[in-house]
Amino acid sequence: METRLRTWFWTAVAATGLTLLALPMLVVAEQASLGRVAVVNESAITQEDFERELGLVQRRFARMGRPLSDSQLLMVKKRVLESLINRELLYQESQDEGIKIEEHAINEESKAVKSRFSNEEEFRSVLISLNLSEAGMKAQIERDLAIKQLVDNQFVQKVKVSGKETKAFYESHPESFKRPEEVRASHILIKVDPQADESQKAAAWNMIGRIQKKVKKGEDFAALAKEFSQGPSGSKGGDVGFIGRGQTVRPFEEAAFALKPGEVSNIVQTKFGYHLIKVTEKNPATTIGYEDVKDKLKEYLKEQKVQQQLDLHIEELKGKAKVERYLGETSN
Repeated sequence: METRLRTWFWTAVAATGLTLLALPMLVVAEQASLGRVAVVNESAITQEDFERELGLVQRRFARMGRPLSDSQLLMVKKRVLESLINRELLYQESQDEGIKIEEHAINEESKAVKSRFSNEEEFRSVLISLNLSEAGMKAQIERDLAIKQLVDNQFVQKVKVSGKETKAFYESHPESFKRPEEVRASHILIKVDPQADESQKAAAWNMIGRIQKKVKKGEDFAALAKEFSQGPSGSKGGDVGFIGRGQTVRPFEEAAFALKPGEVSNIVQTKFGYHLIKVTEKNPATTIGYEDVKDKLKEYLKEQKVQQQLDLHIEELKGKAKVERYLGETSN
C-alpha cells in the first residue's frame, strides 16, 4: 500500500538514480551520527529520508518474492543514496531557475494521492508507517513537481523523435515485435495434494469424472466451474485469460494448445490436481505491424533520449557541486 504514496514521483527522475552506477561510499561515522547520509551543496540528506526510501525498495522486492541478500542490499543502499543526491541536485537547479509550484497544484496532487486509498484511516496508517506527516508529504510533492517542471522545460519539450528513427528501430529489432501464439483458456480444477493417499486421489478422480459427464451432456462449462472448481479462477467461470507457451505447467500447456476454440480436454493431471480445460479463443503467432506500434514506439524512443540526456546532465551537475557522502556499510 505504501508505494501508492510514491506514485507522484516522475518515472524518469526516479529511474535515474537507480540506474546509475553507484560512486564509492565514504565512511564517516560522526556525520552519520548527526543524522546525515549526504550533504549536497550544504543541503543535508537525512538518515530518515534515506531509511524511508530504502524501506520502500526493500518492501517492493519482498512483495515480488525476492528478498535482498546482504550483497544486493549494499548495492541497493548505494543506488538509493545516489537517487536522493540526484533529486536534490535537480531540485536545487529548479530553484536556481526560479521554478515555483502553485499551492493549488500541490493540493491537487495531494488529493490524487489520497484518492488511491480506500479511506482516510488507510491513508493515515501508511503515512505513519513511512514516518511521514501530511505536511511532509506535501513538501515532497512540491519538490517533485518542481523537478518534473525542470525536466519538462529542459529536456522533454526539446527532445524530438523522427519517423525515420522509429522506422529504423522497428526494422532493426524484429524480435521485439513478434507476438507468440496464445490461447484463452478456462478450467475446472479438483485439487489433489501431492502427498495424498490413493483413496484421496480416487475421490478427486471420481469427482472430476462426474463433472466431465455433465460437460459432455452440454451443461455450461463456466457455470460448472463456478460451482465445482477449487482453483482461484472458479469465481470467474474458470477463465484464466490468455496464456503463452512457458507460462503454465507443461501438461496444462500441452492440452490447452492442442485444443481448438470451443473444445474441452480430457482429464488432465498436473501437480495441482485434475483439470478439465476449455479453450475459448486462439491467436496464432504474428508480428505487430509498424503502423500499430509506431506511436508507442515514438514515446519509448523519446523517453530513452530524455533519460540519456538527463543522466549526462546530472553527471555535469555533480561535477560542479560539492557532494559529501557519509554512508557506511552498516547503515540501514
